[in-house]
Amino acid sequence: MMDVAGQFDVEFRITVACRNGSIYILRRESEKPKYCIKLSSHPVGLVRVGKNVVVGCTDESLQGFTQKGKKLWKIILPAPITTMAPMDLPTRGLQAVLVGLANCQVQLYREKNLLSTIKTPDIVTSICFGRYGREDGTLIMTTKGGGLMVKILKRTAVFDDRDSAPGPPVAQSVRLNVPKKTKLYVDQTLRERENGLAMHRAFHMDLSRMRLAAARAYVKALESSLTPISSSLSEPLKMNAVVQGLGPSFKLTLNVQNTASCRPVMNLAISFLYDDNLYRIRNPYMRIPLLVPGLIYPVETFVECTSDKGISDIIKVFVLHEEKSSPLLTAHINMPVSEGLMLN
Repeated sequence: MMDVAGQFDVEFRITVACRNGSIYILRRESEKPKYCIKLSSHPVGLVRVGKNVVVGCTDESLQGFTQKGKKLWKIILPAPITTMAPMDLPTRGLQAVLVGLANCQVQLYREKNLLSTIKTPDIVTSICFGRYGREDGTLIMTTKGGGLMVKILKRTAVFDDRDSAPGPPVAQSVRLNVPKKTKLYVDQTLRERENGLAMHRAFHMDLSRMRLAAARAYVKALESSLTPISSSLSEPLKMNAVVQGLGPSFKLTLNVQNTASCRPVMNLAISFLYDDNLYRIRNPYMRIPLLVPGLIYPVETFVECTSDKGISDIIKVFVLHEEKSSPLLTAHINMPVSEGLMLN
């Protein structure tokens, strides 16, 4: 296959696709090829689009190169290529490539973007696009079975890029409007460049201190049983609290769960620590029945707000074991403000 562009007396460029899987580009006053493009497989089609060269290969790929042999893009097609032809519409500023495929389709590409797909009743063996009679945009195709098809381009046709090929989207190639570098940015860049080592050490020092403080707080919470999850291996418990009501009477529900795999927990009780001047609990001390692993046991009680000042406080809930002095777990409940007393 061969493609020729330019004038013989001024400047010309000859692009030749050879059987050795390479494409050679010859220019005026050069005895040897000026550029050489080595393909991954043998070429089956060669089309020049503007200043670029589009090549179809036997590995079902379509590749674009500059006139100096630099590779621009590559896409994989759904079927082997049977024929290729350029599609030039100067009135609309469109330069594209028509690719006939072995799956009875003709696809239109502008660079690597798919514009349109034409389905045919048979495999297309040759394509030609140009002026036919009074129509400037006419597509003529011949098929493998000996058929001839003529299609005329609609005057209202719109060519929008539909990048169906795998890879980055079309928007990724759009250049971002990056603002100019300010003097403050340049000063900070110079400062980081000069004091990079010291800043890195200070960052790691602060990070280590934060990790140490978090670890100490976690250990303290485990030792004093201030978490709603028990750290004991013999009594692994979990508890959450739900407060219902507007006041002055609230319903407090404690959902206790035994997270052990197969061992039940017994001899447990629940106690409350609260301000007697603000609240009054109906059952400040309650026993918990035997906890079967995996089930959630709701423990309910009622809390009455005895203050009319419109303030609230924290109620501490302790889950105790009869044989241990320290609680297994602790929960702090932030009580809401009693709206009933405020309305009265």
